[in-house]
Amino acid sequence: MLRTIYFYLGLVISLIFSSIYKIKIKILTNKGDMEGRKWLIHRVTRSWAKFVMKIAGAKINVTGLDNLPKNQTVLFVSNHQSNFDIPLLLSSIDIPKGFIAKKELEKLPFISSWMKYINCIFMDRDNLRKSAESIVEGVNLLKSGYSMVIFPEGTRSKGKSVDEFKGGSFKLATKSKCPIVPLTIKGTYKLMEANNNAIKSAAIELVIHPLIDVATLNKDELEKLPETVHSIISSSCNLY
Repeated sequence: MLRTIYFYLGLVISLIFSSIYKIKIKILTNKGDMEGRKWLIHRVTRSWAKFVMKIAGAKINVTGLDNLPKNQTVLFVSNHQSNFDIPLLLSSIDIPKGFIAKKELEKLPFISSWMKYINCIFMDRDNLRKSAESIVEGVNLLKSGYSMVIFPEGTRSKGKSVDEFKGGSFKLATKSKCPIVPLTIKGTYKLMEANNNAIKSAAIELVIHPLIDVATLNKDELEKLPETVHSIISSSCNLY
């Protein structure tokens, strides 16, 4: 109970404090310094995410950092266990990136504005037309040189086995010809979802798998891409 109180208090204070940087972001925007703006937002959100994971009691182990490409736009494809998955990836992968997120997150005070800063796309999965528009928006971001993260299960597994991947998510890669980096998240659900939403310390592991060059795949390989990536990600999940 004490950690839960400590966590939410720290979360609120950190979000209020981070709002100070919005002034600098506005200044850089008005100057037209979009590159400086991007890296300032990245530094602030990464520092915030590290703080969030720390006060939650997450003991994080990352393997496969050598698989992160340098100076290359990628689509990160990950399983989805917990609400802590986004701060985990923000804190552990030192690359500016946005997320394909559920539309409900757009309504969260403080958090939603920062998600918009990092080019998150809020998808309405109950509306096929809007979902298709979100995919097109994501493709355009990837083509512009901005990396993205998607959770193709569509919802949190909360510690259960990796659910089937929604094939439409992979249009982000096939239409942009952007390489895919599969990610396996293990243990984030133990921070909250496994405890009736109380915050408890837990060991977390993030596995970064080798890059898949989508542009070199043949037609058959492209059709099997969701199953291939699902198999790669699932292969590491059985360790937890």
